[in-house]
This record gives sequence, structure tokens and C-alpha cells, in this order.
Amino acid sequence: MPGVVRQALAHAALRPADIDLIVYVSCTGFMMPSLTAWLINTMGFRSDTRQTPIAQLGCAAGGAAINRAHDFCLAYPGANVLVVACEFCSLCYQPTDLAIGSLLSNGLFGDAVAAAVVRGTGGHGVRLERNGSHLVPGTEDWISYGVRDTGFHFQLDKRVPTTMGMLAPALRVLAEQHAWDVSGLDFYIVHAGGPRILDDLCEHLALPPEVFRFSRATLTERGNIASAVVFDALDRLFAEGGLPESAQGLIAGFGPGITAEISLGRWSVRSAGLRGIVPQAAVALL
Repeated sequence: MPGVVRQALAHAALRPADIDLIVYVSCTGFMMPSLTAWLINTMGFRSDTRQTPIAQLGCAAGGAAINRAHDFCLAYPGANVLVVACEFCSLCYQPTDLAIGSLLSNGLFGDAVAAAVVRGTGGHGVRLERNGSHLVPGTEDWISYGVRDTGFHFQLDKRVPTTMGMLAPALRVLAEQHAWDVSGLDFYIVHAGGPRILDDLCEHLALPPEVFRFSRATLTERGNIASAVVFDALDRLFAEGGLPESAQGLIAGFGPGITAEISLGRWSVRSAGLRGIVPQAAVALL
């Protein structure tokens, strides 16, 4: 993890002492104190660095971390936020769970650590402009943990692959509130829970399959790495060379609840005077 954090800070041209808040997300491991305390104590962050651990938003937590970082930078102009996503989905493997859903989940999920920085000013990447959340009522048991004597047992309802029919309208509404057309954006960084999620989003939003090429590549090469997916997909956008100035785009994570965490922003290639930049994500596959 330290190497990933250092790489993200280097991409953002910042030192640990420049960070005002650390948002740490994981749905596959629980610690007290949070890993943020270890980071502050061992990596040179200031002792007054604020800590926001998020442990129960599952795959939506990557989007939630970006949104909370954006909110913090709006509240404290000039602040810098480090986001760290740490997912060890293999820790949740239960050899006695032989149901088809469990077998499919075990084959789909992967392990990863990712980090990114949201700068209040300066940097380059996605200039965040708006964020929002949406929870589908009555679906809280569709993605859950069963806590038993043997530990956490991942439970996935067979209706989960149908959730884009419920969440795609929320993406459209948030974009309309921003006077954007969600079907006409220039880039899409979306949590890829599985191929059907992306295929259904294409159908519901009238989009061609290639707009989700970064998410599809993450799913193919790394699997479903939970909250780290959006950062890996974002890293692929940087690796491709980015986009023209002011290109419009969306970042979205979907997870238990059923919950969507959504950000809207424009691509920026400039280096100063901007608020809410997500510089290049540093991602490591473990």
C-alpha cells in the first residue's frame, strides 16, 4: 500500500504533509483503529490530518470516496484529499458456500489497492462539478454479508444484475440537473460489477458498448475489485492520453443498498486554479 499511496501523491505533485483528509474505503476488511491511523503514523502525514473511513458501501465506496473528497474541497477551498481503496475480496472466500451465486462471485472478484488525490486547486484530470447518491428502496438484502461463526459470507441476490433498470434513471436525472445529457457525454468511468451491468447500461442509456471500454478492461484483467474499480478504470483513461479540455464525463459506483454514487465533471489539462481535480490514480494489483 505505501508504494501505491506514494505514486498517487507523486502524480498529484504533493507531499504527505500537503494532505488535509484521508478517505479510506474497504468492504473486505475491518480494523480499529482504521488504516488511516497507520498511514498517518508511518508515512509522514500531519497529526491533524482528518480521517474518514468508509466500510459498508461495498463497490459503491469508490464513487462515495470521490464525492466526499469533492464535498470537503468545496467546504475547504485549497484543501487536498487522499483517497485509498483497499479490497481483499479473497479474504471472503468460504469453501463451504457451494451455491451457484457464491461460486460465480468467487470467480468474479479480485484483490487490489488503489489511491488517488482530489486537489482543491491545481492538478489535472477530472474537474468535479456535481455529485449525488441514489438508493433503491427495499433492496438492502440484495447484496449483503451473512455474519456466522465462520466469518463473513457474501450474499448476492439473483436480482442484482437487473439493477441498472433502477439506477440508470438516477444517472439521467443527476445529469439533467446539471443541464447535461447523460447519453451524450465524452467519457464514462463506471464500476463494473459484471458484463451484464455494462450491457444493460448501454441499453438503458442508449450508448454504444465502447464507451465503457475502461470498465470492461478492468473487469477482464482484474475482475471485480470492488471500490477500486473506478480508480483502475480512471487510470486507464490517463494511460490512453486523456481527453480534450472540458470534455464532459461521469464517474459512478454501484453497491449494496442498492446504492449509486455519482460524480459529474469535465476533463482538465490545465495545471492551476481549478477545484476538485482527481489526478491520476495509482493502482496496484495484489
